[in-house]
Amino acid sequence: MKKKVMALVVAGALAAPAAAFAQASNVQIYGRANLGLDNYSATGSTAGAAADLKSRTRIFDSGSRLGFRGSENLGSGLSAVFQIESGVNVDAGNNLGQAGLVNGSSGFLASRDSYVGLQGGWGRVSFGRQTIWNTNGVVAQSGSNYVNTEIPWTLAATFGRVAGPTGRTSNVVAYNSPTFSGFNATLSYAPNSEAAVAGANTDAKIWGATLRYGGVVNLLWDYASNQAASGGANRLKLSGNKLGVGWPYAPGAQVSVIWAQLKNEGVAGAAGFSALNDNIKQAAWTLNWEHVFGNVQALAMYGKLNRASGCTALNGTANGCDNTDAKAYMLGLKYLMSKRTGMYVTYNRVSNSANQIADYSANASYGAAAAIGAGADPRVWAIGMMHNF
Repeated sequence: MKKKVMALVVAGALAAPAAAFAQASNVQIYGRANLGLDNYSATGSTAGAAADLKSRTRIFDSGSRLGFRGSENLGSGLSAVFQIESGVNVDAGNNLGQAGLVNGSSGFLASRDSYVGLQGGWGRVSFGRQTIWNTNGVVAQSGSNYVNTEIPWTLAATFGRVAGPTGRTSNVVAYNSPTFSGFNATLSYAPNSEAAVAGANTDAKIWGATLRYGGVVNLLWDYASNQAASGGANRLKLSGNKLGVGWPYAPGAQVSVIWAQLKNEGVAGAAGFSALNDNIKQAAWTLNWEHVFGNVQALAMYGKLNRASGCTALNGTANGCDNTDAKAYMLGLKYLMSKRTGMYVTYNRVSNSANQIADYSANASYGAAAAIGAGADPRVWAIGMMHNF
């Protein structure tokens, strides 16, 4: 009898703090399911029909997620905050994208932005897996928050031939400022040498800065730099610069323009494009429009990827940067069934020049292959449903 009483006392002592902590911390479960039916193809390859990706119908998942976030009031204006967000492939229950390629932002706990930190009137400091580059904020949200995908170089961290600096990044410390007169900023740093082997240099690093403004206009400036470790035949440095301006001319309506430039310095070289230690640069811009008419949201985007520069002449006759430009557009209609649920239909198309490979693959492996044939023109139509909870 005494043993039973003692067990109850111990159990109560252990349970009481847990209950107190649960009451003191505000935890929210949230997520998104974004799936549908689409049809993808990439035809017109410079190498001929044998290099084309034939039309295929798919059940797709685009950016579905499950997350937990919360905060605890520590007193004196200080709070502990956390977020654990995981990508979930509701279509297949694995961590693969539509192409069967590994999608690094799904399939595991904390595969999306996840962190723990301290927050106060001075801002927030957080540690974890966080996005440094590859976000447009409220300036353009079609592919990130409204439908299945959009123009590749606006949504993704790559221009096809030219790589972006980073995207969602592991092992990051970030500072987010409070908002002053509509302005706020984020500074991020990742010491990118944790996996360096014995004898290897440990001077790799990634850092970024983002400035935002919301008011009569929406503004975004984003910069990131990814410097590889020194040593070896080349030291690759990837950097990106982005500027977005949006005019929210009515509730649920906006016209915006996004300009971005990527630089790849000290590249390893790529067949048919660049030589060792070339310094490649490329710019792109996109015009975005969104408008809500009652329960219907209309979306349209048009973008231009300019010709790359900095390629060494190949074989002494041709410049590998020739024919690396592209054009793309997106049209979409979404029926807003409630504040959290919508059905949509979209059509996306990219027109690549003969030496460009811009595709939707970088959007969580939404494309159909690791790399399309040079000059192929990917297109995808989709009927989808998104539910946020």
